Amino acid sequence: MEKKRIYLSSPTTHGEEQAFVKEAFDTNWVAPLGPNVNEFEKEIGAYTGCGHAAALSSGTAAIHLALRLLGIKEGDVVFVSDLTFSASCNPIVYENGTPVFIDAEPDTWNMSPQALARAYEKYPDPKAVIVVHLYGTPAKLDEILEICKAHGTPVIEDAAESLGSTYRGKHTGTFGRCGIYSFNGNKIITTSGGGMLVSADENLTKQATFLATQARDPARHYQHSQIGYNYRMSNVTAGIGRGQLLHLEEHKAAKKAIYQQYLEAFADIPEIAMNPMNPQGDANNWLSGMFIEKDCGVTPDMVMDALEKEINAESRPVWKPMHLQPVFAAYDFFAHNEDGSSVGEDIFDRGLCLPSDIKNTPEDMEQIIRTVRACFGR
Repeated sequence: MEKKRIYLSSPTTHGEEQAFVKEAFDTNWVAPLGPNVNEFEKEIGAYTGCGHAAALSSGTAAIHLALRLLGIKEGDVVFVSDLTFSASCNPIVYENGTPVFIDAEPDTWNMSPQALARAYEKYPDPKAVIVVHLYGTPAKLDEILEICKAHGTPVIEDAAESLGSTYRGKHTGTFGRCGIYSFNGNKIITTSGGGMLVSADENLTKQATFLATQARDPARHYQHSQIGYNYRMSNVTAGIGRGQLLHLEEHKAAKKAIYQQYLEAFADIPEIAMNPMNPQGDANNWLSGMFIEKDCGVTPDMVMDALEKEINAESRPVWKPMHLQPVFAAYDFFAHNEDGSSVGEDIFDRGLCLPSDIKNTPEDMEQIIRTVRACFGR
């Protein structure tokens, strides 16, 4: 008999989602607008303290609209975190901008302020900086925002992985000119697929909604003065999000417990370190990452293979840095280390993400921990 699948991070539903979806069907609001969309925006705004929000079809769409609203055009340089998923930087190219990749630092695995400062020496006038909060851990926002402010550069926070995380008591996604969240199926809460653009500037989120609904001018006939997109969130999927949001703190607590269990379980194995936390922040621990000592005889592939083959558990590599991606090979990269070596590349070479599903049972966690320990002869 096939073993039960242990997932990396799958959706966890509770019942309220179905009630909001049923209401959408009962009232015939089965469209990319409606009460669930409006209320979900208000509820995210209230939860994060962001002020204003625009519910969209994906986090990628939110980044794209943020770049449009900041006026990014052909040839404009945008600094972006290097150790991330490609959706953080693909929209730069949508607008024919020029991504410049900023290495990670070892303390949080996020954008390096040192590498960012070096990038400004060559490119003194970038049009935006996109900073990612990797796996839910807040970046070094004090240093990054100080550098950006000194150069007058607007910041877009890619908080796709960090909804619920805070930095100095304030929610990630609310520090920059605008922030974005993702509600993809594997995120800490989901709308099946969706995203949100948030900002303290109501005009910005209104413009985002306008562009997301094909940029239709306020005329009786269909008139368009600029290019728009079909990026609005469905009222049906917004209902899922509303039900999920009721349980965000519960999901966060479960994710933190998983990370803590791994931290304690591997504390006696010097070859293992868990992904670092920012002491100035409170992470949502979306995914628990593991980092393996160099030349210890164990590789991430060995651990991932053991988890897959022995207990049918899903894990995955750390994101492959963007400067190593064939599609971005022509773009510039600034390393954290003065010798030009990349911290992010080292994390990719020696890191992996462990199963972080909040539905993991105690037996599941015991199996995962036992399998990982066995890889190190424990």
